[in-house]
Amino acid sequence: MTDFKKITEVDSVYDRLEHMSTSELLTSINREDQKVAGAVALVIPKIEQLVELLTERFLKGGRLFYIGAGTSGRLGILDASEIPPTFGLPHERVIGLIAGGDSAIRKAVEFAEDDREQAWKDLEAFGINELDTVVGIASSGTTPYVIGGVSTARKKGLLTAGITNNPGSPLALEAEIPIEIPVGPEFVTGSTRMKGGTSQKLALNMISTALMIRIGRVRGNKMVNMQLSNNKLVDRGTRYLMDSLGLDYKTATEVLQKYGSVKKAMDEYGK
Repeated sequence: MTDFKKITEVDSVYDRLEHMSTSELLTSINREDQKVAGAVALVIPKIEQLVELLTERFLKGGRLFYIGAGTSGRLGILDASEIPPTFGLPHERVIGLIAGGDSAIRKAVEFAEDDREQAWKDLEAFGINELDTVVGIASSGTTPYVIGGVSTARKKGLLTAGITNNPGSPLALEAEIPIEIPVGPEFVTGSTRMKGGTSQKLALNMISTALMIRIGRVRGNKMVNMQLSNNKLVDRGTRYLMDSLGLDYKTATEVLQKYGSVKKAMDEYGK
């Protein structure tokens, strides 16, 4: 293993936190958070590379898998879970896996992240193949569950990427596309659910949203494939139709009810 410095474990630039006022704590946390977007901006070329290659595979029927442990695993699951309602794709196209299984989403499963072989076993349960893409997420870049899954996936010909906050980490070295986001020491030393987690969320937003736009799940700037699963989304869809088709609210509502989706209404109404 190449030596590297774990930035995520470096002492916070703040100290005596327990003596700070609430205002000082919040202001200091916010000051640190402002560094995150700039750090993510520096890795846009790597994210672009991933999205371009991922899109090619996705359009051929490939899937996107996120693998992670703890906060990283939960963020991957969060991103994956938002694809069906937002973009109308089946749950089986973007999948988030966490070390320890679904029970680890709410409660930590001790030592689950230390099993280097388990991630690939979890992926195999989905019949993973060479059209699929595996994105490992680990702030430290040293999580065995993530490294093992990415390493095996790459050896078997899958596209792989690794999102980490420690440049030169084992995960970065194993992944075909390393996305290394050095956000600096955490406000609370080692608490990577803070800046590390925020940077991961931003990167995942960019990856999945750009992918969905590239494969045609957005029209103009509207989520025309969203699931109409509650009144808020039905109202949003109605207003989309008002804007795009020049309808009043009542007519747009009737049209949406008739066609059942914004995209279908846009394509079929008036023909």
